[in-house]
Amino acid sequence: MADRQINPFLKSALELGPVIGFFVAYLWLKDRVFTIGGTEYDGFIVVTAGFIPVFLASIAALWALTGHLSRMQVVTAVLIVVFGGLSVWLNDERFFKVKPTLIYLLFGGVLGFGLLRGQSYLRYVMEGLMPLKPEGWMILTRRVTALFLGLALLNEVIWRTMSTETWVYFKTFGLSAAIFVFFMSQTGLFKAYGLEDEGE
Repeated sequence: MADRQINPFLKSALELGPVIGFFVAYLWLKDRVFTIGGTEYDGFIVVTAGFIPVFLASIAALWALTGHLSRMQVVTAVLIVVFGGLSVWLNDERFFKVKPTLIYLLFGGVLGFGLLRGQSYLRYVMEGLMPLKPEGWMILTRRVTALFLGLALLNEVIWRTMSTETWVYFKTFGLSAAIFVFFMSQTGLFKAYGLEDEGE
């Protein structure tokens, strides 16, 4: 199925909507306890249970509208189902909290493996968005690998040492802000190694 372009606002809504919905629902239900089938579940677990189908529906809508899902989106969906499901099934929020750690370790590990082979796997994913010279891709890949490994470590520190509410704020805003700031800080690299300077 050929990739199709959709309204960028709709695309952003489908990608960010479930995360924002999770945040709002958590703030609303965080202090409540629900008894289901004789078992008590706190608000975080209930919100996690609702987040999983909402996220999958948004991913399915993206696929139906664009005809394409990135490998990152597919892997993220699988980990959300597995670890979110474990959190709900075992009534233990730790499984869902460790999910970002595993996602960033996985992506950082894959990129690192490519670097050991002298290849930039990041280039295969993002080349259409940022045309760079080969050496530029290698530098950016090393930096993104370090970013992912650093975010994995940071997530571990946050969820293990701080409150659930602090982790939810960090997960919703902190991780996205860190990635945004990182790519904004790479302007010099894009200018130095961008192919546009050569008319390509």
